[in-house]
Amino acid sequence: MIRLEQLLNSWKAIREDVALAVEEFPAAELDYRPTPDLDSFRQIARHILNIGHGIPGMMLSGETVTGQEFRDRMKAHLFPLADDAGAPEIAAALRQSVAIRCDQLAAQPPEFFAGPWTRHFDLAQLTRMEMLQFIKEHELTHRQQLFMYLRLKGMVPATTRRRLARQAAK
Repeated sequence: MIRLEQLLNSWKAIREDVALAVEEFPAAELDYRPTPDLDSFRQIARHILNIGHGIPGMMLSGETVTGQEFRDRMKAHLFPLADDAGAPEIAAALRQSVAIRCDQLAAQPPEFFAGPWTRHFDLAQLTRMEMLQFIKEHELTHRQQLFMYLRLKGMVPATTRRRLARQAAK
């Protein structure tokens, strides 16, 4: 059984690591991509923001659309951020967004999370709680992409620095 409080706290921690990665990446290189066919660092960070704000926004508003309608309808639930936003604005938006959505979700009754949700890309039938867990897992995947880009720039992600500090303190 997934407990809502644990899920939301875990999501906030993951999101903080994403925001730190955005702040630490060289600001002049946000459009860096290791190869031309991969998304840039900025695109990945914005994707995390869009999915993490948009899908819960749809859930909270009662929308359950799939297919092309899904992407069109999700646009109404995206966190407002200028296309040319820099690292400080993206990091702030990431933090604000997860705080807003977690507060809104925490205020929902248990029945809300048992309600149905159809995942847009494969039409799998999930509960809203299962979809929120999927959003968190999705964010973990993209956080790892950001961390790989940091590593390619010779930088150490915050999670590794914390682990190394704990080991050194023993």
